Amino acid sequence: MNTLVVSIAVTGLACAGAKAAPVKWITLDPAHFHAALVQKTMVEGVDPEVHVYAPAGPDLDRHLAMIEGFNRRAKQPTQWRMIVHAGPDYLAEMLRERPGNVVVISGNNAKKSKYILACVKAGLNVLADKPMAITPDDFKRIEEAYQVAAGKKLVLLDIMTERHEITTLLQKELSRFPQVFGELAKGTPSNPAVTKESVHHFSKLVNGVPLQRPPWFFDPAQQGEAIVDVNTHLVDLVQWECFPEQVIAPDDVRVLSARRWHTPITPDEFKKVTKLDVWPDYLKPLVDAAGVLQTPANGEFTYTLRGVHVKVSVKWNFEAPAGAGDTHDSLLRGSKASLHIRQGAAQAYKPALYVEPAGPPDDAWRAALTVSIGKLAERWPGLALKESGGCWEVMIPEQFKVGHEAHFGQVSEMFLGYLQGKPVPAWEVPNTLAKYRTLMEAWRICR
Repeated sequence: MNTLVVSIAVTGLACAGAKAAPVKWITLDPAHFHAALVQKTMVEGVDPEVHVYAPAGPDLDRHLAMIEGFNRRAKQPTQWRMIVHAGPDYLAEMLRERPGNVVVISGNNAKKSKYILACVKAGLNVLADKPMAITPDDFKRIEEAYQVAAGKKLVLLDIMTERHEITTLLQKELSRFPQVFGELAKGTPSNPAVTKESVHHFSKLVNGVPLQRPPWFFDPAQQGEAIVDVNTHLVDLVQWECFPEQVIAPDDVRVLSARRWHTPITPDEFKKVTKLDVWPDYLKPLVDAAGVLQTPANGEFTYTLRGVHVKVSVKWNFEAPAGAGDTHDSLLRGSKASLHIRQGAAQAYKPALYVEPAGPPDDAWRAALTVSIGKLAERWPGLALKESGGCWEVMIPEQFKVGHEAHFGQVSEMFLGYLQGKPVPAWEVPNTLAKYRTLMEAWRICR
C-alpha cells in the first residue's frame, strides 16, 4: 500500500497547529465525481484532512484532480489536505486503520452495498451516494447495514440532493395548502396523479470542465440501470412530497409495470467521454453488429403509493442541445390545482414551478394562492407570482437557485447535524428501505 500526502498551497490555509475538527472524512474508492462534490465547499465542523483509500488508477486520479481544482480555484478556494492510501488492499487497510469517523462512498455501484455493510460493522458512520443497491442481493445487505447501524448508534445516510432543489421544495410546500392544491388526486395507470421524468446526458460539464466518465459507467452490471439508479431520486421525492414526515410501509406500494430501453453510443462518443479507443471486455456483449454500444440506460415504471398512481421515468442521451443540460419534469395533480415543474426550452432549460388551476379560478382561490406565497416568502424572501396563460409561475429569487453541485454541501451539513446529536427523522430509515424495495420490485418486473 502506498500512502501519499497531497497538499495544495492556497491562500487561506489553516494555520499549523490549529485545533482539529471533531469530524473526519474518509473517502472510499471514489470512482464517481459525486465523491468530490461532497468536498466542493468546506463544511464547518469537518477536519480539512481527508484520508482516501482506493486502488491506484484513473478513477482515483480524477478524484484527486477535482479536489485540487477546488483548492486552486480563485473564488472561495477550499483547504483540503488529502492523505492518499493507494493499493490493492485499500479496503482492509481502511477498516484496520480507521483514521476518521465518517466514510464517504460514491463510485462503482456493484461494490457499494458491500462497502457500506463493512463500514458500519467496523463502527464507522456512512454518507453514501445513490444508489446504495442495484440488485436484490445488494438490498439485503443494505437492510442488514441499517440494522447494524441502529445497534451501534451510527448514522447511515443516502445522499438525496434533490430534496434541496428550490422548485422541488416549493412544490412540496405548496401541496400542503389545501385551499390552493386541494387533495392529491388518485389518478389511473394511464393518467397518473404524480409523474417525474429526469433526462440526463453522458457528455456534460461538471465544475465548468468536460466530465470524463469511467468506462464501467456504461455497464449496467457495475453502474446499475436507470430503473435503480437515477430513479432512486424520483421515488424518494414522490414519498417525501406526497406523504411528508410519514412512514411508508411495504404494503403501501404496488408496482404495476416497468420497462427499460437502450441508448446507442458510437465509438467516437465513447472516446469523447472516456478517452478510450477500444471497448473494455465487459462492454463487448452490449456492442451491436454495427459496432455501436447499446447500453440499457433508460427505464421507467408505474406504481401506486397508498392508492396514488405514480409514473417515474429516466432517460439518458449522449449530449444535451446547445445551452441545455440535465432536465427534470415533475407534476403533482391536486383536486384544485396541479403543481408542475418544467425545465424545457421555454424555461431556458432552468427549472420553473407553475401553479395550474384545475378549472376556472375564482376570487377565493386566487386569494388563497396569494396568501400561500406570502407565507412561504417568510422562509424564502422575495417569492412572487406571475400570471401567464391561465397559470401562475412562482418567481424565485436567484439566491435560492444554488444548483445541483451545491446541494452536496447542504446534505453534508445536514449529515453533520445528525452526527452532533440532531435526531434523524423517524421516517428516514424506513422510507429509505421502502424506496429501495420499490426499485427492486421494478427491477424484477422489467425482466
